[in-house]
Amino acid sequence: MQIRPPSTTNGKRCEERSVRDHRRSRSCCLLIIDELGYLSFSRCGAELLFQVFADRYERRSVLVTSNLAFSEWGTVFQGDRMTAALLYRLTHRCEIFEMNGESYRFRESMTAKKQ
Repeated sequence: MQIRPPSTTNGKRCEERSVRDHRRSRSCCLLIIDELGYLSFSRCGAELLFQVFADRYERRSVLVTSNLAFSEWGTVFQGDRMTAALLYRLTHRCEIFEMNGESYRFRESMTAKKQ
């Protein structure tokens, strides 16, 4: 299942898509959100993601990957209050794996370039 964050400014389309995607996200045991923050969210998209995290809080698993530090999430979610509440739910009772190092993609491209 793939759910894309709503980026439209058309309120009605955003709302309809939010309801549909939110229902879909409830049915999976593990929700994986890859590259969170790579694309910015509309206000509607940020509210949808907050609602997804709030509904799954202490009920179902969520795995999130991001290249952003938590301190940078306010720009993605369009406000510090929503970001703080979202991070509280996401980080409570979680495991955080911080991976700092050379990118394997960069390393592979450099190896291929040398050949």
